[in-house]
Amino acid sequence: MKYGIALFPSKKLQDLANSYRKRYDTHYALVPPHLTLKTAFDADDNEITVIAKELRNVAKTLNPVHISIKKVSSFSPVNNVIYLKVEPTVELKTLHEKLHTGQLSSKPEYAFVPHITIGQNLSDDEHSDVLGSLKMLDIHHEELIDRFHLLYQLENGSWTVYETFLLGKESE
Repeated sequence: MKYGIALFPSKKLQDLANSYRKRYDTHYALVPPHLTLKTAFDADDNEITVIAKELRNVAKTLNPVHISIKKVSSFSPVNNVIYLKVEPTVELKTLHEKLHTGQLSSKPEYAFVPHITIGQNLSDDEHSDVLGSLKMLDIHHEELIDRFHLLYQLENGSWTVYETFLLGKESE
């Protein structure tokens, strides 16, 4: 089964992201707005039990993470993804690094660029038009996120929470 690890922002930020995602993101119906901490990986039932235990230990050792968003950006010309840029912080980088060690050891495919996708799979022209208009937005959002989530992918391609881990606390 495919798994991934993500932070979900507040409802307020999810609503803002979804106001664009419903028009510009082909994955809108598959997963809520999120910040990916570990991209999709395969694990069987035994492996995921060990991984979940390790995630509980990671969560206990780290504090909640502060996120700050001040602009819209893009991964162009590599791909036509438009996103809300999350300012990288030491806490966020540390969490990301810990999720790529031990049982979760892997080398990320891309450098860690914290973001919340709001548009993808756009044509070059559409990407250019949408990015141009979204870059004019005056976005200033800050919040503290106190949990991360282990997600799994369903047969229809959508993602759902397998387990939630509270940062700085024992998971229930």
